[in-house]
Amino acid sequence: MSEKNFYVNEYAVVDDNVEIGEGTKIWHFSHVQSGAKLGKKCVLGQNVNVGNNVVIGDFVKIQNNVSVYEGVILEDYVFCGPSMVFTNISDPRSKYPQVGAQYYKKTVVKEGASLGANSTIVCGNTIGRFAFVGAGAVVTKDIPDFALVVGNPARISGWFSEAGEKLKFDENGYAICSRTNKKYYFDGKIVTDVTE
Repeated sequence: MSEKNFYVNEYAVVDDNVEIGEGTKIWHFSHVQSGAKLGKKCVLGQNVNVGNNVVIGDFVKIQNNVSVYEGVILEDYVFCGPSMVFTNISDPRSKYPQVGAQYYKKTVVKEGASLGANSTIVCGNTIGRFAFVGAGAVVTKDIPDFALVVGNPARISGWFSEAGEKLKFDENGYAICSRTNKKYYFDGKIVTDVTE
């Protein structure tokens, strides 16, 4: 770690060989393991564990009681709600341990996605840009950009703008975000930002 331009609470543990971006805050009882890279202005709440070699982008907020295991990548502006769960092995067995990165399935959470409290992200899936995973949802497959998913297993129940406004599409498939005036198009399967 270079000069200290970030905050680590006295009750947190940061291993050697960790990169922490400017303005990042790591709170009580959290642990950042060797090889992890945290971007700038992130917030890790109480009792957060960041595994070896995990890559976390800028402006990421991880609420209390979340473990980000090796194999998980969080892009910029991701929000992880309280006690949400990541996994990194699809068929764990204590009697037949699978230890080491060669066993871990990659999980990517794209820019601006929000993962609700107590949601579970099964490993090997990608959460699209600005997607929203509802509280308690269980994600078992890839989630497209801007999708709102709820339930177990998680299913699409609506669409959100980049700013988090629920999108209401007109008869031609277009919607305008009331916060940003960005324009979106729904082709019946996916939503794209078509702002000019």
